[in-house]
Amino acid sequence: MPKILTPCARAAGPRASMPRPAALSLLIALVAVLAAGCGEKKTASAQPAPPEVGVVIVATQDAPLALELPGRLSASQVAEIRPQVSGIVQKRLFEEGTTVRAGQALYQLDAASYEAERARAAAALQKAEAQVAVARTRAERDAELLKADALSRQSADDSASALRQAQADVAVARAALDAARVQLDRTRIAAPISGRIEVSTVTAGALVTANQTQALTTVQQLDPMHVDIVQSSAEILQLRRQLEGEGPNGQGSRQIRVVLEDGTVYARPGTLQVSGVTVDRGTGAVTLRAVVPNPQGMLMPGMVVRAQLLAGVDRDAIVVPQQGVTRSPTGEATALVVGEGNKTELRRLVLKRAMGNQWVVASGLKPGDKLAVEGLQRVRPNQVVTPVPAGAGKKKGGEQPGAPAGGAASAASVPASVTASMAASGPASGGSL
Repeated sequence: MPKILTPCARAAGPRASMPRPAALSLLIALVAVLAAGCGEKKTASAQPAPPEVGVVIVATQDAPLALELPGRLSASQVAEIRPQVSGIVQKRLFEEGTTVRAGQALYQLDAASYEAERARAAAALQKAEAQVAVARTRAERDAELLKADALSRQSADDSASALRQAQADVAVARAALDAARVQLDRTRIAAPISGRIEVSTVTAGALVTANQTQALTTVQQLDPMHVDIVQSSAEILQLRRQLEGEGPNGQGSRQIRVVLEDGTVYARPGTLQVSGVTVDRGTGAVTLRAVVPNPQGMLMPGMVVRAQLLAGVDRDAIVVPQQGVTRSPTGEATALVVGEGNKTELRRLVLKRAMGNQWVVASGLKPGDKLAVEGLQRVRPNQVVTPVPAGAGKKKGGEQPGAPAGGAASAASVPASVTASMAASGPASGGSL
């Protein structure tokens, strides 16, 4: 049976004088040297590189003070149609939902009784005018007799007074006739304004009364439309200063843009026109009103919209991306800034307002600061990082640092003398391990 030789026996040859315990000790020392060498290389290669973060350079710019205020649309003019005389509705003279013009007839009431009253008033006027003619003839005759001393002055004065009374009766009769004509005209109900008419609440044959509480229909003028905006009194004061140029932001614009309920922007701009003169004691709010043209009738009363108003321009404002600002557990706005030595620094910010996907910063940042906006999940305050321009911080592909694989690493770490000794070994006598 052939003998199994140890590496030490093969290196010593057939007549090696080195004892087997000494060879075993050498082999154990060699394995320890190899393990120590690999461990040192792995430790050296495990040091990570500073993480990359995308940064933007903080700078100042002009930020428009575009306010977006909620509002509700209302018609510029509204007329509730009610009857001014009592009667039976004979017919409806309009088509519901259409546009009517001022003076257009809407309803016709039964006018028989009012026609009779007009005729009676006309007859009373004719009677009064006839009495005036008689009184005038008598007064003229008595005046001639008075000149000839054929009649007393008292009789002449009575005749003149009777003439004036008859003339007054004519005026009364003429006024009664005018009133009868007005009542007769009111049996034909007309539109007081031009606009879009609503549905009718009555039909032919219905009895209506003068000044009833229920409206027969409603006419609304939809061009232009009003946008009623409710704001607090403090915001109204600030807005007025900006619009009048009293504040530091300069003259503002009274033009508004209307954003509809579906998020689309109405094509025609409006104009901020008036504001309320009284602050509501319960809510502390004031109503603003803007006028918006509506020639196509797209806007309807009661719609909830948002009015965008350019109130001015904030000069030299610091505007930063929103992804670079986070909130602390207490709600404070914070940001990471890359400072000296590429070390991150936590800043507490005071924000003014949002502008699209950016924040307008009141304090906490200054022009020239490097604000971290990308890779924030990999860094923490007071950590050394590698800043790169935002959007260009993607890590390039490549092999991760580490120990070389397989026996190449082991062979490279073996001393040359030991390698030559192991290569020269061959079959030799000796005991097996």
